[in-house]
Amino acid sequence: MKLEREVYADVNWPLLDSFRDRTFSQRKAWIDFVCETQSGEPVVARIDNAGVTVGFFVGVLIRRMGFRILGSPFPGWTTPYMGFNLRHDASRTDAVDALIPFVFSELGCQHLEISDPYLVGEHFRDGRVKAQLVRTFRSNLLKTEDELFASMDGGACRNCIRKAARSGVVIEEAAPDGFAAEYFSQLEDVFAKQNMRPTYGMDRVEALIRHVYPTGDLLLLRARNSDGQSIATGIFPGFNDISYFWGNASLREHQIVRPNEPMLWYAMKYWKRRGVHWYYWGGDGAYKKKYGGDPIIYPQFRASSSVVISMLRDVGRTLYYAPRDWNRRIFKSRSG
Repeated sequence: MKLEREVYADVNWPLLDSFRDRTFSQRKAWIDFVCETQSGEPVVARIDNAGVTVGFFVGVLIRRMGFRILGSPFPGWTTPYMGFNLRHDASRTDAVDALIPFVFSELGCQHLEISDPYLVGEHFRDGRVKAQLVRTFRSNLLKTEDELFASMDGGACRNCIRKAARSGVVIEEAAPDGFAAEYFSQLEDVFAKQNMRPTYGMDRVEALIRHVYPTGDLLLLRARNSDGQSIATGIFPGFNDISYFWGNASLREHQIVRPNEPMLWYAMKYWKRRGVHWYYWGGDGAYKKKYGGDPIIYPQFRASSSVVISMLRDVGRTLYYAPRDWNRRIFKSRSG
């Protein structure tokens, strides 16, 4: 296999979007969102095998501390998966082996990170490729609604959905205008409980909505109480086989009426009706387990051009995830 970079302005997006393994975060709108919020440069590469095009790779090139880094994606981008789009008979393991010289030699990068939901092999010819196993939950939306509902924890989830209905909580699909500010103010309220701030700014949410909402890949939800007040909001992207829990927030004083559980249940039903196969819960977390998804382990891969850069990445990972681990403790106490 061999990768050749495409001119971004000339990319045949309908062709890329026709691949069955295409995800929402590989589409042009999401790539543009990442490039804007991370000051990045888009990378789309065609993958040929013996002169025949077998797929594509997408990522974003960033510069940090003088290093050129190709993320597909990279931690901190609030982006779950990117990676490859390949024909069913093409090997993802071979694609990774071809990607390494493309990244380090042709693009001149010093570091690569990739998370592809369909990339599970860990045996590559290049010994610089390392794997980090990540745990999350995944719900199979091909099940019936009754089956999905029955798989949820009775006391911690199903009863909460019923309580919200009895309390007059209503879930509605929201328009984009003003939604970012509404969502972010509620997110700040969640973090304020521990005297902390969200890990990203409102401009991140505004950029996400501006780029992605017009494509139809982004569901915005709002929960109102019996007085009509907005007490919770959520953001849920999806495309092809994968939908995703990007984030939700709620006002602490109204969590007693349990707005988060029916909102996430609404999102699952929404993407199910659109024929999406999987609903990914976005990382680990005790409060996500109660929704009945199956625990899965998937690898994230990275490679550095030198041992020194690999060591620096390990230090950076520790510094990045330390506050995030603390934030998980905050969200475990949320109702949603």
